Amino acid sequence: MKKIVLSIVALTATTALMAGVAAGACQGCHGADWTKPALGKSKNVAEMTHADIATSLKGYKDGSYGGAMKGLMKGQVAKYSDAELEEFAQTIGK
Repeated sequence: MKKIVLSIVALTATTALMAGVAAGACQGCHGADWTKPALGKSKNVAEMTHADIATSLKGYKDGSYGGAMKGLMKGQVAKYSDAELEEFAQTIGK
């Protein structure tokens, strides 16, 4: 039982750390409050729903979403699982 609890704690801490790292990398282009259009080309992420953000992130990863920034964004999200992208999307937007 102790191993299970420790595993859950470690997984939770890793997920929280990943969200913090991802947020920092994303905020470099999208702004600390998510309202900046990245490189003048993206949507205002703060105005997007959590579901739209998750769909966008997963679409960038699989190549089914994106315009001018598609190639750049694919590289940013490729290392994350769909579950991690979904969880991260819940931390931003509305």
